[in-house]
Amino acid sequence: MPARIYQRPKNAMQSGKARTDEWVLEFEQSEARRADPLMGWTGSADTQAQVQLTFPDKDAAKAYAAKYGIPARIHATPPRNLKIQAYADNFR
Repeated sequence: MPARIYQRPKNAMQSGKARTDEWVLEFEQSEARRADPLMGWTGSADTQAQVQLTFPDKDAAKAYAAKYGIPARIHATPPRNLKIQAYADNFR
């Protein structure tokens, strides 16, 4: 079952950067989701899609995937663009 490795992004709802240094190994879905006829909720019998493993760095995640024979794709972390501005810029 293929997996993807990525660095956790910053939460858009908060200004803090907690847990953004962690790397996540997440399994991809092996079967399509289907709607439940009674309630209308979507779901599948694939339980691996619910598993998220966290690692302190990218090398540890790659080593885990290699050790257990998991084909993994690594998604690069996008660069952080800081917009430096001062309060006085609001009045220009």
